[in-house]
Amino acid sequence: MSPLVQGAITIFVGVFGCVGYFYAANLLLDKVIYPAKGPNIGRNINRANAIRPWLFLLPAILALSIYLVYPVIGSLIRSMYNRAGNEFIGLGNYTSLAGDPEFQTALINNALWALVVPAAATFFGLVVAQLTDRLSWGNIAKSLIFMPMAISFVGASLIWKFVYAGDPDIGIINAIRDGMGLDPLDPLQLPFWNNFFLMVILVWIQTGFAMVILSAALRGVPEDTIEAAIIDGAGPFRVFFRIKVPQIMGTIVVVWTTITILVLKVFDIVYTMTGGNFGTEILPSYMMSFMFRDDGRATAVAVVIMIVVLPVMIWNIRQAQKEMR
Repeated sequence: MSPLVQGAITIFVGVFGCVGYFYAANLLLDKVIYPAKGPNIGRNINRANAIRPWLFLLPAILALSIYLVYPVIGSLIRSMYNRAGNEFIGLGNYTSLAGDPEFQTALINNALWALVVPAAATFFGLVVAQLTDRLSWGNIAKSLIFMPMAISFVGASLIWKFVYAGDPDIGIINAIRDGMGLDPLDPLQLPFWNNFFLMVILVWIQTGFAMVILSAALRGVPEDTIEAAIIDGAGPFRVFFRIKVPQIMGTIVVVWTTITILVLKVFDIVYTMTGGNFGTEILPSYMMSFMFRDDGRATAVAVVIMIVVLPVMIWNIRQAQKEMR
């Protein structure tokens, strides 16, 4: 069967299956379980309305249980077994990770990514959002800055590989160094600093995302507060940092935490650019190095990533709920 036919069948079954489920569930609830007739009609209607939301949520709950809850529990159990999966070793894999210098390097690099990338992307997105709103051709500038969001991480990495190439005829950095009479170098092999060269790629991609969200937030700032500040003698910088930024701080935090969650799970850029070599290992790439030779340790790293991401995700959800109130 061709992929096109399979896709059409999947869409047909999915859409009409959902419609059929909701129709049948309502029919069963209103006609069979709690019929809206007889002396108990009022009580039946109240009971049916109390159960109805759970009927609608049931497919989502089942899907989440099968594809999220079950794998998480299975991963927790699997991380406590040996490499072959036939011997329970408790926290042995986690103890081995704690003593592994490569894991420590990956953990430190992940922390560095989580500190630098969200801050830089949010800052540049905020600055660009403010500047482009004041330009007549601001929408064109926004489109150009947002364009990297349409590129996959692997594609963006390949683009920046040309920027960082050691050949002065290809790499921009080495072309500049060659023009200054300096010897060429490979930025991706510079200890410690190569991490920042990799971070630039994700900042380049995520600045467009931050710009779009923060631009919408800036446009929502009440004009009367800005006019009052200008009348009181506030300059453009003071209006921006003292009036606008405090009023959109909730949105800034949401953007910051959303990018942080993405950073903690990023893998493609490091794997494409360096493969985790030259001191650029991060937790996802470290996990992949064990995926096909030590499933227990790889699963333990996945659990560590989940534990690291979970508090940030909870914080993000709470901030989003505050924004909706």
